[in-house]
This record gives sequence, C-alpha cells and structure tokens, in this order.
Amino acid sequence: MNISSANTAVQVLGEKLPFPLKRLASLAYNYWWSWTSDRIALFQTIDPQVWERCGHNPVEMLHSATYERLTQLAEDPYYLKQIGSLVREFDEYMSTKDTWVSRVAPQITQEHPIAYFCAEFGIHESLPVYSGGLGILAGDHLKSASDLGVPMVGVGLLYRQGYFRQRLNRGGWQEDYYVDNPFSQMPMELMRNWHGEPITIQLQVRQRMVRVQIWRVQVGRVSLYLLDSDRQDNDPIDRWLTGHLYGGNQETRIAQEVVLGIGGVKALTALGIQPSVHHLNEGHAAFSTLEVARQEIERTGKSFYDIEADVRNRCVFTTHTPVPAGHDVFSPDLIDSFFAHYWTQLRLSRQQFLALGARRLGDPWEPFGMTVLALRMCRAANGVSELHGHVSRKMWTILYPQRSEDKVPIGYITNGVHAPTWTAPLMAELYAQYLGEDWKTRVIDPKTWEKVDNIPNEELWWRHLVLKERLIAYTRYKVKKAREQRGEQYQIIQAAETLLDPKVLTIGFARRFSPYKRGHLLLRDAERAMRIFGNAQRPVQIIFAGKAHPADEEGKRIIQRLMEWCQHSAIQHRVAFIEDYDIYVGQKLVQGVDVWLNNPRRPLEASGTSGQKVCFNGGINCSVLDGWWCEGYKADANGQGINGWAIGEDAHTSDQDLQDSIDAQSLYKLLEEQIVPLYYDQDANGTPHGWVQMMKASIKTNAPLFNTDRMIADYVSQVYVPEIATRVGPILAKVLV
Repeated sequence: MNISSANTAVQVLGEKLPFPLKRLASLAYNYWWSWTSDRIALFQTIDPQVWERCGHNPVEMLHSATYERLTQLAEDPYYLKQIGSLVREFDEYMSTKDTWVSRVAPQITQEHPIAYFCAEFGIHESLPVYSGGLGILAGDHLKSASDLGVPMVGVGLLYRQGYFRQRLNRGGWQEDYYVDNPFSQMPMELMRNWHGEPITIQLQVRQRMVRVQIWRVQVGRVSLYLLDSDRQDNDPIDRWLTGHLYGGNQETRIAQEVVLGIGGVKALTALGIQPSVHHLNEGHAAFSTLEVARQEIERTGKSFYDIEADVRNRCVFTTHTPVPAGHDVFSPDLIDSFFAHYWTQLRLSRQQFLALGARRLGDPWEPFGMTVLALRMCRAANGVSELHGHVSRKMWTILYPQRSEDKVPIGYITNGVHAPTWTAPLMAELYAQYLGEDWKTRVIDPKTWEKVDNIPNEELWWRHLVLKERLIAYTRYKVKKAREQRGEQYQIIQAAETLLDPKVLTIGFARRFSPYKRGHLLLRDAERAMRIFGNAQRPVQIIFAGKAHPADEEGKRIIQRLMEWCQHSAIQHRVAFIEDYDIYVGQKLVQGVDVWLNNPRRPLEASGTSGQKVCFNGGINCSVLDGWWCEGYKADANGQGINGWAIGEDAHTSDQDLQDSIDAQSLYKLLEEQIVPLYYDQDANGTPHGWVQMMKASIKTNAPLFNTDRMIADYVSQVYVPEIATRVGPILAKVLV
C-alpha cells in the first residue's frame, strides 16, 4: 500500500507558523517532546493559559495561538536558540543508527518490527486513550523501545470519548461524564493513500461489514497505530465500537477486541508492515493470533493445524491479571454470533474453534477465554512480576495437565517505568549534576545510582520540599476548582487556599478505586486514624486520587466514604481528594509526596508501577508485599526496612476481613512507631537526615531495576530474540550505555 507524504498534518500546521518557528510543527507531532521539561516548556511558553485550557496539547496550542504572539516569539533570539537546540537534539535522536538494539539484536529490523498490541496506551494526558496502569505501562514500553532503538510499532484503538471523566457531587458520589476527543487537533495523523483518501480496512463485526480507519501517533522512533470505526459510512452502532474505553456490555467488549486483534493485524497488512513478533499485552488482543493464522492459511493453502506452530512462533503474550475472574471470557453463544463466518476461513469446525479458548475441553457450556486463547497460540508467556509469575503458573495449571506447577510455561518480566517521563525536572537536574549528564542512558547500571550518596542531604531535601510545595499548590487549585463547580459555600471554597501544609508528612494514594485495592483501609479504625492525622505536634496529611469504574458501585462508595472523611472538622485541612485522575495529576503526586501508600489484598496486585515512579523522585514506599514491592523492598538483619516499609508482612490469612484488620493495624503501627518519628527527627535547619538516608536508599536500590530500559532489554533477550539471552544477560548494564 502506497502511503501519501503530501499535505500531511505536520505540513499544514507548519504553513501557519512564521518561518523561524516552522520546526515546531514536527516537534509537536512527535511525543518525544513530552519526555523532558525543556521540550514541554517550548510550547507552554507560547501562552500558559491556553496551554492549560487545551489540556497540554501542543498541536491545539499552535493552532490556537494568535499570529501576533507567534511573530513575537519568532523575533525572540532566546526562544529561537531553544528551538534550534531541541531541533538538533531531535534530528540526531531520530536519525541515529547506532542504538543498543542495533548492536545487540540486529535480527529485529525496521522491515520486520515487533508489533505491540494493547487496548490502551498512556503516552501523555493530551492523548486520553488510557484508563490506568496497563495503559501507562504500554506507553512507557513504547518510549523505552524508542530510546533503545527497538524497531517496534504499537497497535491500539482510538476512542472517540476515551475513558470516562470524573466529578464528585456534593454528597461525595462519583458522577461519570464523557467528552469528545478533537482528533484533528491532536498530535496524530490520519493515514492516507496517494490519492489522499484514508487507508481503511474492512472486517465483519456481528452481521455487518465495518470500515476502520487508521491514525498514527509518533512516539519518538516508534509509530503507534490507532484504529477508529467512527466513520460516516458505518452503521451508527458500529461508529461507537471505538467510542469508549472499557465501556458497554459484553457485546461491545468482544466487538472491540475483534477490532483490536483481527483489525489490528489487517491494519498492519494494509500499511505494508510485516512484524517478526506479535506481542499481546494482555488478553484483549488475543484474536490477533487467529488473524495471523487466517492470513497464513490464505497464503499457503495449508490447514490450521499445519500452520499452528508457525503462528505460535510469531506470537508472545504478557498477562497482567492475577485472578481468574479478571480475564475476559465470552459465552459460546456470543462467540457464535461473532465468529460463525470466521472459523470456516480457518478451516475449523465450531467445536475446534471453541476448543481454542476453553479451559476444560468437551464442556459445551465452557466459556471462551481470551487468556486461554493467548496461552495456546503464543510461544512465550510472562507475568509482570516474580510473584505474579508464580500466581499465573498456579492459575493456569489446568491447561498443562502433564506438567507440574513449576513447569507451567509462564515466566515473568517485572514491569518498570520510563525514567525521563516520571522524574521531576528538579531531580533530573540534580542527577545530571551528581550522576553525570548522561544518567538517563545509564539508568539500568547500579553503579550510576551509587553516586546518589554523594548528594548532600540538604540539597536533596530542599529540592524535595520544592516539589512537595508544588504538589500542594496544585492540589489546592484542583480542590478549589471542584468545590466551585459543585456550588459549595463561599467559606468552604476559600478554605482550599490553606488546605495541607508543605511542612507536614505527606502521604499519596492514587489508583483505581477497585475494592481489592482497599482505598479505605486507613479508615478501618477511624478513631485511631483521626489521632494520627490530627496530631498537633506531629501531624500527617494524605492526598487521594483515582476513579472507580462506572459499573463499580462498591468502588464509588469507597470514594464517598473518603470524601466524608475529608470533611471531618478535626482533619479537613489534612485530607484532600483530587478529582479526574490523569497522567498529569499522577506526575505531580509521585514527584511530590513523602510516602507512597499501596495496600491491596495479596496477591491481587500483579505488579503496579506508581510506586516505582515515586522512587525516581526520592519518595518512599509503604506497601503490602505484593507485585513489584516483593522484589523492591529491602530490610536489615532485624527486619527493619532499609528503603521503605512493608505492611502486614508477618501474618497472612484467607479470611479477608481478618486480613484487612491485620493490615490496618500494621499500617497504623508503622505510621506511629517508625514513619512519623523518622520524618520529624529533624536538625536545627529542618533536615531529617535519617529520612533523607532512606530516600537515598529508595533511589539507589529501586531505580536501576524498576525502569523500562531494563524491562525492554529483558523482553528483547528473553522473549523477542531469546537466542541472545546468554550473550546479553551478563553484560546487560554495560551494553545499554
């Protein structure tokens, strides 16, 4: 398929800009700009108020800016110098051929890249096609793949309204609403052929043919292709197939997964892309394996079982869900309505097709499982932490009756985060000063982080305090704005101006408000919690953020209880809830809190990454030993935490209510006996040296392990090109330099 290079969105935007500013257009259309503060400032400087109003979207920013303001910048020598410097950096980044992957795994080529499928991608708040951890992980995966030069394309869905927006009413109840995404004003481009027409694919969904168009988002060197069914030549119902992320009923869910999986493979074919590996990030994309098989059958004329091994060799799978109930399953009747036309193209009978997704063969009522399909059709599978690998092997032993549990072929690669995205500018500048200007290219090397000890305690502490002040100022702004929108009384609105105190120990808790994450564990003993947070000499404060799924009534009730707690007269100035959690809110939180709290029920946190982001900013984790924290937490010979704290590590029970009580008591005890005293043990200048030592330990022990550079290197050597594992493993840290 020939793809047009004329009249691109970049060129159209560039023509509107004064000559000295034209390269801003190409920068705006590549999310490389989002990874460091100096690049973001290039757009924010144009008009800070418009930047805020347009959701930090540089394309809309440039379209909205007045020509007078643009010409004013075009004659500003300092601004032009900034553009010139960043353009040179960008051009060098995009054109370099000598990358880590080119040296270590030249088998992965641009002609045959890795295709990374995911239902959501969290690249930046200006591209709201994500809901939470899975999407943020996928976005960071692409960014580090770009940094390391891994030839990769992402495949996802472009949601007209994305995940829901959140507001809380005066009763503290979550209200859900949606906003249309202005695609034409976003940093992405509709793929067109040489005739200027959108490149489309067709696929049968239910009993209708649906046409899907393809948008490209550039993430550094990686292209992310998003599929969009919102076309006038589609049935009105089908136009909404890509309307909402995780919305609708089971029919909507399976239809979206058909578009993502089958449509995603078709889209790559239409674009002339021939992947060497199809990486399914969670089971939502499992149908892609069937379309790879169908195309191979069509090409070779062979049977499904003749080409099955070849298809499996080209597909790999990452599972993120530690409980059976969290995996997508569809009834046989629903499969019939969507695939009766399709299994004949695979030269399979209905029974043979259903068996691909059945945990127990021979049961006519057995639902069709997407994770089961992925495990059967992929040559490699992995969980996202060491513990999650164990949990997954135990969960899926039923598929491998001839193997012992420890031999079930599901490994693990622990998740990480993209350091440049999540490290605050003040901390990044500090690292450049003490770790070396090139620290971002050496995040995987423990020796890089040993130099953190050279940072003076006072220097690290004052920067942390500045970041905390910024977080508190932002929290006040958001809370005041929410109170105004709710029509609260004037004095309540004004009270937001003095909400929280930068000198007080500050805890952050931000995640999806699913009941198993226990967002209300702190309230288990309300009186004891009140004593901790309301202590006049050594107070504690906490900032909450997060959404409950629209269908999760229990999750909404948890938020409501927290909002009621926020209004208690004794602590109302110590507790805040930031509405409409997104990437920007998340950045401010992980960069500014003293302690990051995470208290899910074991072992339901597959990995988690928010606590990893905190480490890059000197924050300290207080968490249940679940997910990544099982690997990150370090204790001394006496069981005292060196780089953070572990909640409830001494007692485990299957009684959930009893476990909640045990963990709550453990958390209160940690706060009262360890966390609060350590924080308030400060010298005459206000520096808590013991606390700062733990901050340094948090950085040193976690930063080199829990980053996506290490994670991508593991995927390359263990999953994408496993034959290089023995050669890469011992020298991994060195070859990334």
